[in-house]
Amino acid sequence: MKITDSFYEKSRMAAVWLLRVESLILVGIVLYLLLASVFSTATWPSALIGEIVFALIGATGLFFASKGFAHKRSYGRAPAVLANAIAVGVSYYMISGGLFAVGIPLALLGATTFIAALFGYHE
Repeated sequence: MKITDSFYEKSRMAAVWLLRVESLILVGIVLYLLLASVFSTATWPSALIGEIVFALIGATGLFFASKGFAHKRSYGRAPAVLANAIAVGVSYYMISGGLFAVGIPLALLGATTFIAALFGYHE
């Protein structure tokens, strides 16, 4: 069975939108962490700052990966596949720890974006 060009194009467009959704989710997490730190006392402020910076870097990376897919360039593929493979692994530990409400959606989003990014570019 040969994979058609339209399949690659649909996967590429799906990867663009899914990566942008993931980037917006991370920005939302950053906003939540910033607001939570304003309205409550942080026990470990240095850890909170580290999480905020890491989430901002991740959101920026996912956004630029989506731009790579949007411009039909290959530079967005590897970071997108790697980030979503990590997200699937993180979701496994969340599900194992009983955080089903977060782990299952993360697993679905990560696996879907992983597959879309994997097939979203070809030479």
